[in-house]
Amino acid sequence: MIRAVQPAVVAHRGASAHRAEHTVGAYALAIEQGADGLECDVRLTRDGHLVCVHDRTVDRTSTGRGAVSTLTLAHLSQLDYSRARPALSEHPGDPMRHAGATPERGDRGLLTLESLLDLVADSPRTRLFVETKHPVRYGGLVEAKLVALLRRYGMANPRSKEESRVVMMSFSAMAVRRLRRHSATLPTVLLLDQLNPLRWDGTLPEAADYTGPGIHLLRADPDYVDRAAAFGHLTYTWTVDDPTDVELCRRLGVAWVATNSPAGTRELLTR
Repeated sequence: MIRAVQPAVVAHRGASAHRAEHTVGAYALAIEQGADGLECDVRLTRDGHLVCVHDRTVDRTSTGRGAVSTLTLAHLSQLDYSRARPALSEHPGDPMRHAGATPERGDRGLLTLESLLDLVADSPRTRLFVETKHPVRYGGLVEAKLVALLRRYGMANPRSKEESRVVMMSFSAMAVRRLRRHSATLPTVLLLDQLNPLRWDGTLPEAADYTGPGIHLLRADPDYVDRAAAFGHLTYTWTVDDPTDVELCRRLGVAWVATNSPAGTRELLTR
């Protein structure tokens, strides 16, 4: 049975407790805070570019409106993405909780996956967890475009899954299978928001390497981590900000915790 000694800290949409999510500022701050990994969501624009936006539309996070898939990169690049900047952090133990969330230049612009990969390439100890969003009108083109872009950076076919700089994630088992057809060694996470009978025992589809339950699932069923480990699957858990949840993940042997506040979560883990 495999278990993590200490969870690695993954910045959920960057240091999104302090900077507007999915902006250069959020990810640069996450690296500064010592995050082991960065998490992002990707969608395709109308003209085929991968951009880091969580929602189907840009209504919540920007000054614009409309579905990402119906807008061009040029149009999306004109919008201000500081609309979703956080309020004062309330994360206990967070050394930046009194700093506020004053928008800076890097907190406003659209972030493309290419730009985020440039940032990761300059930070060799940082791993990138890329979630492809589904369902989308472009279907499997999202995974195909992802692998094509990673190929340009020499990251599409790592020597081993353990050494890979990038991990692909999705709530869609079909998307994970599609990714595997493009790359045999790029590691994958099947994200889970419920444990149905097919997933309860810890098994995953053949194309999935790691399991990705939400923290609400581990609160209700803490033994799940061990069941998954018995089948060789490490656990990635989202989204872990509460100190009690951080301690639960450490006690259970979770491998990666996705958190909005890398600095605060790191401090809690090192106490």
